[in-house]
Amino acid sequence: MKQPKIVSPAEWLAARERLLVKEKELTRHQDALAAERRALPWVRVDKAYRFEGDAGPQGLGDLFAGRSQLITYHFMLGPGWKEGCPSCSLLADHVDGARVHLAARDVTLTLVSHAPFADIATFRQRMGWRLPWVSSHGSDFNRDFHVSFTPDEVAAGAFYYNYASKGFPSEEGPGISVFAKDASGAVFHTYSTYARGAEPLIGAYCLLDMVPKGRDEEGLPWPMAWVRHHDRYGATAA
Repeated sequence: MKQPKIVSPAEWLAARERLLVKEKELTRHQDALAAERRALPWVRVDKAYRFEGDAGPQGLGDLFAGRSQLITYHFMLGPGWKEGCPSCSLLADHVDGARVHLAARDVTLTLVSHAPFADIATFRQRMGWRLPWVSSHGSDFNRDFHVSFTPDEVAAGAFYYNYASKGFPSEEGPGISVFAKDASGAVFHTYSTYARGAEPLIGAYCLLDMVPKGRDEEGLPWPMAWVRHHDRYGATAA
């Protein structure tokens, strides 16, 4: 890290106040963007997707758990995987404790993975999470929401992900899909985001963006190459 300029307290305050103007502009822009996101049109979901979880077989409507809004995080854990994606696990570490606060605002948050539920349950126990987590194994859900790909698609390096035809280096991809349920029980897809679209859920990044070294990811094979499952950092996490 290059040593920054050393200044007097008065000079620092002037520089900080100039940056504050830009930060406030960004906050207002984010508020306006969030309003546009909420104003997107909805698409009715008529397909009978099936999931397997703690409560046994469930439909998409059951995942709402009595609430009218549902956030599903597409967690990268595919059939035959020995453990879940470290980056998805970093995100789950942040949102596990948010469930009670979301429930107070009529929102249910659940993880969805393509792996069989037995594999999900084993990994969730290892991580110590309490989050609802269901398997979409045997369902079209992951394919229809563009987060599971065939080996041939991965090898070809061209398939639909993040609203474009592109490659992804895995048969499973991360993302968020949001749904709403009306008084009649009809379910609607309201929003999906992929790749860095889920980054705001990772509070550690927000904190790293405040410190002098920042994310310190330059020179890594890929930006999140430093991330480990929380039980694998060793003494550095003590």
